[in-house]
Amino acid sequence: MPHRSALTIAGSDSGGGAGIQADLKTFSALGIYGTSAITAITAQNTRGVFAVEAVSPAVVSGQIAAVLDDIPPQAIKIGMLASPEIAVAVAAAIKGYRGPVVLDPVMVAKSGDPLLTETAEDALIHRLLPRADVLTPNLPEAARLLGRTQARTAEETIAQGRALLELGARAVVMKGGHAETESCIDWLVTTSNVVALEQSRLATRNTHGTGCSLSSAIAAELAKGTDVEAAVGRAQAWLHGAIRAADRLGIGKGHGPVHHFHEAWT
Repeated sequence: MPHRSALTIAGSDSGGGAGIQADLKTFSALGIYGTSAITAITAQNTRGVFAVEAVSPAVVSGQIAAVLDDIPPQAIKIGMLASPEIAVAVAAAIKGYRGPVVLDPVMVAKSGDPLLTETAEDALIHRLLPRADVLTPNLPEAARLLGRTQARTAEETIAQGRALLELGARAVVMKGGHAETESCIDWLVTTSNVVALEQSRLATRNTHGTGCSLSSAIAAELAKGTDVEAAVGRAQAWLHGAIRAADRLGIGKGHGPVHHFHEAWT
């Protein structure tokens, strides 16, 4: 039987800490064979994003078709989309795919640089959000998707998660890294349940790629056949370990990456 695989559809980070590179590292760290479709090329490091060039929609579609035809994945993770045309192309390319899809609405880099235009946001909301088995926005992204102000309380966070369910997502992970709370709480919101997943807040500036890594870790767990609640819990626990070990890497002069292989090498 072929080894389980997952496909990431996202942008490339030349610094290696986020995007396609982080996704493939995450898949590998969690025992899943990774394949990819690159949507954009960025000139990027731990201090910022200096250039972005989108890949043509036809080439994005071609990459996805090539993978689906020969190495059918057990899960798909979608990250940076760059343009509305790419969002439409991705939606069409995975239309016949029946496995789980994790959608990470990447809008702004850790450095604050924008990674998605407003027209691309509209395409993401209408074309891809209804296909998401798991949507993984941070609090600013959830607010932008809904046209609201950022949630400040647990009640507001849960309410925004439920509003995103109404847009078509089947489960929403409201990431709590931006919340002003002592611990970090991610809220898993589904039509039938709300689960608080809490971890201690770690004192480190090396958090580049955390969002990409969490969504790809969830996809890796779903590729193993894990149910959504367990997949999100395992992914969060793994990421917490990767953040805890991030300072050991000492990569870059800005927001360094997490340690994807903290369980394998020091």
